[in-house]
Amino acid sequence: MTKEVKNIFIADKIADDGIEYLKQISGFNVTLKPGLNEDELCKALVDQHALIIRSGVTITAKVLEAAKKMEVIGRAGIGVDNIDINKATELGVAILNTPNANATTTAELAIAHMFSISRSLPQADKSVRAGEWKRSEFMGAEIANKKLGIVGYGTIGRLVAERAKALKMKVHAFDPFVTEEAFAKDGVTPCTVDELVSICDYITLHCPVTDKTRNVISRERIEKMKKGARIINCARGGLVDEDALYEALESGHLAGAALDVYNQEPPKDSPLFTLSNIVFTPHLGASTREAQTAAGTEIAQQIATYLQTGEPVNAINLPRVSAEVLKSMQPYLTLSNRLGQLVSGMIEDPVTQVEVTAYGDIAKMDTRALTTECLIGLLGKQMSVPVNRVNVSHIAAQKGIKVTEVISDEQKDYQSVLSVKVTHGNNVTTVSGTVFDKKWPRLTMINDYEIEVALSDNILFTRHLDQPGVLATICSLLADKDINISRMQLGIVPDSNKALAAICISELLDSDSIETLLSVEPINKVMQLQLA
Repeated sequence: MTKEVKNIFIADKIADDGIEYLKQISGFNVTLKPGLNEDELCKALVDQHALIIRSGVTITAKVLEAAKKMEVIGRAGIGVDNIDINKATELGVAILNTPNANATTTAELAIAHMFSISRSLPQADKSVRAGEWKRSEFMGAEIANKKLGIVGYGTIGRLVAERAKALKMKVHAFDPFVTEEAFAKDGVTPCTVDELVSICDYITLHCPVTDKTRNVISRERIEKMKKGARIINCARGGLVDEDALYEALESGHLAGAALDVYNQEPPKDSPLFTLSNIVFTPHLGASTREAQTAAGTEIAQQIATYLQTGEPVNAINLPRVSAEVLKSMQPYLTLSNRLGQLVSGMIEDPVTQVEVTAYGDIAKMDTRALTTECLIGLLGKQMSVPVNRVNVSHIAAQKGIKVTEVISDEQKDYQSVLSVKVTHGNNVTTVSGTVFDKKWPRLTMINDYEIEVALSDNILFTRHLDQPGVLATICSLLADKDINISRMQLGIVPDSNKALAAICISELLDSDSIETLLSVEPINKVMQLQLA
């Protein structure tokens, strides 16, 4: 079988090492075309499977809709606000970034800005170049023993804290996702944002722009800051109210500020340009040779890994599962997917709830991945768009399906059992299965019917009364249609006359044959399933 060639499009300039890394991999076709506008990107990405960008390209919903084969987008850097994440997720496109590649560089820039605005370095330089010697005008402030407030205690925030402590600063930080124990371990005092702005001499920002963080340094908070305090923003434009910042700097309430990022980039005709107590840089956070090389090579490696193994390293819209775990889980992922397909073929009413329960040894695995595969099997054939592990949870949520996972160390009849319970309309359908010999997915139960059948190829199911002659009639019809039977299993409901037949067949029956089977009086339901 010929291996499919994967097309990788690089729309921004990245490190040559990253480009060469991808070009050396067999099965990858790499195209480098930076500087394209939206319409040009739409045309260029039609047949592309992967895209690599930096901050210079905006990936809109229009671009994503045009990129019909797109599987993954890699951002060489940390910020992904130039990608329509919701649309990408809806279309099943994974988004990866390199959050650590420029962490040191950005942290160092924040510290450099802290020194710069404390000692008026750009202004002093300009003065000397003008032939002046006005030492008294550039009275500075020491950083040692001052309080630094960090908003956002991720990788970059931690690096800033580490360096600030080495400078003898007292570090305070806010991050709703970091525990008090983690702060204590680093020797950092946790605070709310309101507490930070009221007690700290310096505020530095290291968080993304979200609905919750936009203008996190608002007019009200700037007014609460200590007189003579300073602000540094090397994270994202939109975190600081620039109009309020101007007023506070102009009035002297704040002693200084340093901006590497802006509400509009590049900033045009900003009143901040008229002030002498603020320093500007043109979004240089990641602009070192070391950071660019790291970001380019890391994103190239991550894209290659995703296309080759499915492992989503540093994914924004997909939980990470390592290639080794995916490989070890594959038989159970296949089982989960096929149980979902089975239920999908059995029901007609809209699904309102899905409960996936893992019993025994399988409960030790990543049940999120199992649930995801079950949903793909359940919803995959019902949608007009491709359904995959990136977008299936989004699709389920859109449909109003409540999804729950249950883990139990209870041992059933098998060492590991996966059970899928689906509520649809006023009905509930439950199927269960296991894996034989760590390879082969098996169905073990449908509702109350105990039955063991291989979940592969084409399966014909009939529900009927348990009486002589039914299976003979079914086999006779299959023979007349020249359809081979590879396996046949009969399941019953204990202490009843209800029976279920599962027959693995060489090809699916036509609709007339289905009607013929349904006309056999003991048979009350017929379903066939083609497992992908």
